[in-house]
Amino acid sequence: MTKLIPTFLIFLFTIQSFSQNNDDASVRVFLDCNFCDNTYIKQNLNNVQFVRDQNFADVHLFFLRQTNGSGGRLYEVDFIGKNEFKDLTDKISFSTDSNMTDDDVRNRILDFIKLGLVRYWLKVGHTDVVTISVGQREGKETVEEVKDPWNYWVFQLNARGNIDGEQSRKRLDVNLSASAKRVTEKNKFSIRAGFSENKSTFSYEEEDIISLRQSKDIRVSDVISIGGNWSAGAFGNVGSSVYRNLDFYWQLKPAVEFNFFDYSLSAEKQLVLSYRNGVVYNDYIEISVFAEEDEYLWEHEVNLGGTVKQRWGNIYGEASFEQYLHDTTLNAFRFYLGASIRLFKGFNFNIDGDYSIVGNQVNLPAGDVSLEDLLLRQQQLASGYEYSLSVGVSYSFGSIYNTIVNPRFNF
Repeated sequence: MTKLIPTFLIFLFTIQSFSQNNDDASVRVFLDCNFCDNTYIKQNLNNVQFVRDQNFADVHLFFLRQTNGSGGRLYEVDFIGKNEFKDLTDKISFSTDSNMTDDDVRNRILDFIKLGLVRYWLKVGHTDVVTISVGQREGKETVEEVKDPWNYWVFQLNARGNIDGEQSRKRLDVNLSASAKRVTEKNKFSIRAGFSENKSTFSYEEEDIISLRQSKDIRVSDVISIGGNWSAGAFGNVGSSVYRNLDFYWQLKPAVEFNFFDYSLSAEKQLVLSYRNGVVYNDYIEISVFAEEDEYLWEHEVNLGGTVKQRWGNIYGEASFEQYLHDTTLNAFRFYLGASIRLFKGFNFNIDGDYSIVGNQVNLPAGDVSLEDLLLRQQQLASGYEYSLSVGVSYSFGSIYNTIVNPRFNF
């Protein structure tokens, strides 16, 4: 009996130590950001304790982001107080630009996280870890409007090449593009030119079989803001595509769009209905299935898309209908749905899928498809439908406090 007393005392000491580790005065943080460098944040944010479940947190950091006019991102961070901190809520917004490196971005995110946590550190009495430096403005306390020498224009050039192969096969991909855009609150204009070439060579019985797919296109769009829920615009593009049997094509479609929510809420939720109607011209490489060498077509399309981003997860979906007006039987319906939902503590459900009913492939070449074209996918094939589906679940349980970062053998 006396031998059990030391063992019992050690057990009590272990339980007490565990309790003290979990009940420290650090601010418990639930980091809800699937695009941040979470490892870097956990390594460099001191005086907090990261937890894996929002119900055990003192503050829930919920991140949203959207692309801004400079090619960077607009971030919105909700600081949501939990439990005894439920009365402390804040929102901080900040932007990055396309000239910032990944390190610049993650440090900017970290700085604003620290700024948002100041109130929570003060509430737990961590006044010794908070220092504030406020710069003094020189001269008059007036805010001068910044003059942009580029007048909101942003230009981008891209070039990418890829090569891979083995003894009997090799592939070369080349992609080039140039774009210019100007984004303001009232207007969004963009133009983009692109070129791509995919060349695959297969060696079989001392003979080379070559598959070549090439496309060129220029896309232009101009969108005008009309109040908080309406937009109008025009979309045009011109180009060629070997895969789609198009030696030359162009189209121009005016459009109108209605957002059932105010555009200012787009980071959190959107439900958008849009309509486009315009002319299409196709000049075919080979005579089409409708015995046309080239033709003008009138086409319209309706699109309904929505997204919801909340603390419990994300849902996004889109449905569209396209139809040629000269023959209304030539149409296509496409549906897409994706969701990532936290159903309960530690359990996440993910689904991603799309389905299309295709009946408007007027560009298909007449005649039979050779086995070589079929296997090498050198041209678009007739298909009445297309689909894809991905479903998954994940369940995580155990310690909610073990957020230690150990990068050993990560490569």
